[in-house]
Amino acid sequence: MITRADKEQEIKLITEKFGKAKGAFIVDFKGIKVEQVTNLRKKLNAAESEMKVVRNTLAKRAFKDHPAIEKAFANSMKGTNAIVFSYGEVNATAKTLAEFAKDVEVLQIKSGVMDGEALDDAKIKFLATLPGKDQLRAMFLGTLLGAGSALARCLNAYAEKLGGGATGTEEAPQA
Repeated sequence: MITRADKEQEIKLITEKFGKAKGAFIVDFKGIKVEQVTNLRKKLNAAESEMKVVRNTLAKRAFKDHPAIEKAFANSMKGTNAIVFSYGEVNATAKTLAEFAKDVEVLQIKSGVMDGEALDDAKIKFLATLPGKDQLRAMFLGTLLGAGSALARCLNAYAEKLGGGATGTEEAPQA
């Protein structure tokens, strides 16, 4: 039997996790085997996330300190739930959950929240398709370098056309 002090400690822990997390998701894990849950936890750990199985009543009490989360998760807290806290990139967590849900169909992503905004199923699926921060940076740098390289090639071709083939890299004949 869980004591009142244990319940208060659990509520405090959940509240702290919501305070640190950039986003969170409610998942229904009913019917998933222990090995699959362990595998999911490892994948989530790699995405700077954590899954915590909580009692619905304790979670609802922890929501009181976070009104946006309470509003987003109010209708989702029925059945066997776990909360996935995302401490890193929220889209990486959404991608991990979506990929795992494809492999293990009994996992249901019920709801999510990011930056105080509720995420429905469509928003979570869209979030899972977005590239990560590092990928976006690489794409941006590729775009910047591509434009510079194209300009350099264009100027070089124009210089060759004007100079009759001399690009400035060849040595001039000495007299």
